[in-house]
Amino acid sequence: MMEAKRDDYTISTDPARFDLNVIHGYLTRSYWAEGISRELVAHSIANSLCFGIYHGERQVGFARVITDKATFGYVADVFVLEEYRGRGLSKWLMEVMMAHPELQGFRRWLLATRSAHGLYKQFGFDLLAHPENMMEIVRAGVYARTKAADGWTVKQADEKRRTGGR
Repeated sequence: MMEAKRDDYTISTDPARFDLNVIHGYLTRSYWAEGISRELVAHSIANSLCFGIYHGERQVGFARVITDKATFGYVADVFVLEEYRGRGLSKWLMEVMMAHPELQGFRRWLLATRSAHGLYKQFGFDLLAHPENMMEIVRAGVYARTKAADGWTVKQADEKRRTGGR
């Protein structure tokens, strides 16, 4: 575990401090994880290196790095609560994350963003150098599908989408 302090704020990787109500509450209304279940958020936190931002004891921000801690890191679920924005907290969070001892020497870092390109460029992120080399599977609405009353699995829902419901 590590901690960094600045003024009345702390960034910590201590899982005991993470407030699942705050994290889930934000993510479920975000554009990238709308409708995500509390259980899935908890599972993602348990399997990532996570960073919480705290004002006193209140959690006001979060980010996680999905990583093998050797060669690769994917920055995900970065947020600062609306009432705490404009204080440099997201920049400080990125500084602390990028300096973490377990995240050094990576061959590749990735992230996806709609609107924070300026923030991430300050830390060396750029558009993909060779987007033609990258591939993805996108399951839009997967969180809504997995909790649907119809009981479909993600695989079944993807097949129904591909075949038009046949």
